[in-house]
Amino acid sequence: MEDFSERNLIGQSPAYLDAFGLIRKFATCDATVLIQGETGTGKELAARALHYLGARRNGPFIPVNCGALPESLVESELFGHTRGAFTDAKESRRGMVAEAQGGTLFLDEIDSMSPRVQVALLRFLEEREYRPVGGAMVRRADVRVIAACNSDLESLVARKAYREDLLYRLNVLTLRLPPLREREGDARLLAEAFIRRFSQQYKTPVKRLDDETVSFLSRNPWRGNVRELENFVLRQFVLTEGPVISIRNTVQTGNAGADDEGSRLLVTDCKFQTAKARAIAQFERTYLVELLSRSQGNISLAARISGKERSRLGKLVKKYGLERILFAIGTDAA
Repeated sequence: MEDFSERNLIGQSPAYLDAFGLIRKFATCDATVLIQGETGTGKELAARALHYLGARRNGPFIPVNCGALPESLVESELFGHTRGAFTDAKESRRGMVAEAQGGTLFLDEIDSMSPRVQVALLRFLEEREYRPVGGAMVRRADVRVIAACNSDLESLVARKAYREDLLYRLNVLTLRLPPLREREGDARLLAEAFIRRFSQQYKTPVKRLDDETVSFLSRNPWRGNVRELENFVLRQFVLTEGPVISIRNTVQTGNAGADDEGSRLLVTDCKFQTAKARAIAQFERTYLVELLSRSQGNISLAARISGKERSRLGKLVKKYGLERILFAIGTDAA
């Protein structure tokens, strides 16, 4: 049986195992697949699994964010162009369809496509043929198409916001990825996998989750799904100085490395100024960890998000010993 954990698809819940079974089946054919699921459920990871488990595994996997395709250049981006085809076309350029030749073209966020993009894509899907902008020769595309969305396309069709004929072309095989709240027990498995990866990546001892934290993982609805969970685990991993990750310690003291006795200290057990300084330090560190997680270690972006001057923010990050490289990671598990 295929070990999906090697492809960063981690889970043992019945809902997720059902999705695994469909991935195995769909990988054996070349039909178009529509992957549906909320943001953060791992749709691109599922698409990559479909590609690398199939006959096209030795070909390219080309992801395309349909929502980011510019209106004026959609045909050029997808199908390429010849030199002189338009004002800025100083040289010929291959499009993403040509880049995916012999492999898989992954069309992400197809629910955000503009009407013009929908027309161009429908024409291509019908015949698997295209012509570069400014070119005279029609070319044949040997690609498998996998699409993904986080909206109900049928409801968009009903509101006349999406082409019905395009939906039929895309929705040949359907794979639904369940949200994390429907995957009983998987939040803990994912959290422990993230911790192992962080430990290897940052060369630190593996930390463990205490019972209260495990309970929190199972209760939390995780509206941002796996992506939200990963960012949460990263924050706790960075804030924890000891071997045990504890929600209680982190929330109450801002120092998960403190012993149980220290974590039970009342705020009035110290002078007002000392308590105030500790509260400020706790807030600043927690805010910075979340800010750097959100910006993936990019100080310039973090400064814009926070509204602080870049140099001042940099000094604050240095003050708390937070290495930007720790946050420069992407989500690669689901």
